Amino acid sequence: MATFANRFALSTLTVAILTHTLPAQTEEIIEETLVIGVKQRLYQAGMLKDSIQKTEVISTLTIEQKQASSITEAIEDAPGVRVNNECSMCGVKRVMVNGMRGEHTNVLIDGIPTHTMLSGFYGLDAATAAGIQAVEIARGAGASLIAPEAVGGTVNIVTKEASSNEIELDVAAGENNYKKGSLVATGIANNDTTRITAIAQYDHRDAYDGDNNGVGENPLLENQSITIKLSQDIGRSNNISTRYNYTESEVFGGPMNSNINRVKAEYFADPNYESDSLFENDDVRNRYIGKEWETTEWITSDRQEFYLTWLSEISPNLNFTLTTSLNDHQQDSFYEGFIYHADDEMQYYDLRVNYALNEDHLFTFGADARIEEMRSETNSTSETYVSDSFDYDTHGVYLQDTWTATENLEIALAVRIDQVMADFVDPNKDGTEIDETMVSPRLDARYSHTDTLTSRLAMGKGYRAPLSFFESDHGILDSELGFEIAIDELEKSDSATYALSYEGNRLSLTWSLAYTALDNMATLEQTEDGLVVMEQHEETASVFATDIAMTYQIKDNLSAGVTLESFHYNDEFKQAFGVVPIEQRAVISGDWDYRGWDFYGSATWVASRDLAEYGVPQNPTFDAQGRYAKSNTAPSYWILDLKVAKEFTSQLQIYFGVSNLLDYTQVNDMETPLFYEDGGFDVAHIYGPLRGREAYLGVKYVFQ
Repeated sequence: MATFANRFALSTLTVAILTHTLPAQTEEIIEETLVIGVKQRLYQAGMLKDSIQKTEVISTLTIEQKQASSITEAIEDAPGVRVNNECSMCGVKRVMVNGMRGEHTNVLIDGIPTHTMLSGFYGLDAATAAGIQAVEIARGAGASLIAPEAVGGTVNIVTKEASSNEIELDVAAGENNYKKGSLVATGIANNDTTRITAIAQYDHRDAYDGDNNGVGENPLLENQSITIKLSQDIGRSNNISTRYNYTESEVFGGPMNSNINRVKAEYFADPNYESDSLFENDDVRNRYIGKEWETTEWITSDRQEFYLTWLSEISPNLNFTLTTSLNDHQQDSFYEGFIYHADDEMQYYDLRVNYALNEDHLFTFGADARIEEMRSETNSTSETYVSDSFDYDTHGVYLQDTWTATENLEIALAVRIDQVMADFVDPNKDGTEIDETMVSPRLDARYSHTDTLTSRLAMGKGYRAPLSFFESDHGILDSELGFEIAIDELEKSDSATYALSYEGNRLSLTWSLAYTALDNMATLEQTEDGLVVMEQHEETASVFATDIAMTYQIKDNLSAGVTLESFHYNDEFKQAFGVVPIEQRAVISGDWDYRGWDFYGSATWVASRDLAEYGVPQNPTFDAQGRYAKSNTAPSYWILDLKVAKEFTSQLQIYFGVSNLLDYTQVNDMETPLFYEDGGFDVAHIYGPLRGREAYLGVKYVFQ
């Protein structure tokens, strides 16, 4: 905590000095300031194009209206996106795009790959929503030229770019010991060529126990982070941008009103102890009576990420960008007596060149490399233990031609060639699992039928190396005997998406279709001896997704939105899910501004599902003896969120709101996520929300 406080103070002081040592006349012209730097000018000139496919954009306003603390909360209702809670104890969140699993989503920061394998599991719940200019979601395989591993799509988190001198302070508190505080400071200097942004956020929620049996259905979560971004124009033709982020996160799930020090003391006093019963009468609906450590899942993460980019304009028709990114994610964890430590380091390098051959053709070509090394340690005493440590290297080249065929038609043709190596490096395991060359073509096309009607088509191929035993919760919980790796091929996908958009004066409407087929999909199984095995499906898994998203400006100060979604999985894909995904969803929202008041509401409906069709527990019961079966039907439900904000001045806003106003969790259906199957206890019979109603009150003040 002291380290974080020092970093917070340093970042705040840096921007405070910058913003308050500018010439006095700055205050008088703030509202007239227009920052047009090297990067903005090249974008406006069409010299930095990457892709023309349909992209969902989550704005700063939407993030504020949702009272989002993290990126997962900011995007959870976006079209084509599902944030899946896959463990009631550790609370791991997976971002599913286009109906694919969470590991098939690639996360970028300002267009740069920064998330390691580990941070894809516990990192997104700690990724701050403060200081985010936008979140861009591109759907489909190969959705980014530099991210071919985006089998489902990419989530690009865009850091706020300074355009004025101000400090924004936002503090909120509420039920369930909810606390959130953020500071976003921006400053510009040197005739607007220097732009700096500093961000700090702290947020906390206690664990939630809806059925009061002493074991939470949703864990305690505490995050704290700082971010500093600097953009410096050098002359008219060069820009240097750098960003540093440090994040600490703690998750504590399982026994209520406990802490990790007490749990570890209890465990180390008798690590071989095993309770005869975890619950009264061996029924998860009754009071928990086992040792605290027997249900504790505790994860702490320390994450650092850094990137540096140099953009240089050689001539009006030629520019290049050189990028380097360094990332380190360290995890310490306690999974019900299994102690797991991991250090995941990633380096990324990219050289990209844009060359305008003429007015109709913009060529983008380059080379990149990603080098990732993960090393883990455990308290396993098995002589045959095989760890999940790995090396993962990719080296690729790419080429794209963005062709303006006619005034109404634009086509982008791209191809990547990658050399991919994935090697689990435990001394007890021989050989390299994957050493393969992958060719990934992509086509994007945009056709303007009229000024208001546009079609977009995207087709692409993607790949992913299966690396993580976190892809199923039992992969870690049951891994004291070690891991067996039975994979030798990349996961490979083919994807096609189509979107038809209408943009009128008041009505915006988009209808989208997406199909993805995935070969060699990885899955985790167990041998009769309890050894966790990573293997691959022989059959193709596929999903077809369709959605309609509409917004209507009823009046200048009143708008409404509706999104309808449907996902259809084939049987092979259904059996790969440990936690059931959504099949149909509707989201209805409204926003009304009235004399300084802003009223925002969102209602989400999720359709019922047949759990027996999925790879979730086949015969879950409430009791260890198997007498009381749990339901295999997930009922439909509604979630309602409301927020009201009042602007007293241009600088001061006070707000209050309620998340999950109807207080619905699946425990309301008498369906705790805890269960027994064949006498074994588990925690992931999940189909609905696991955290109840949460009212909050907050204040935001902008210092100018």
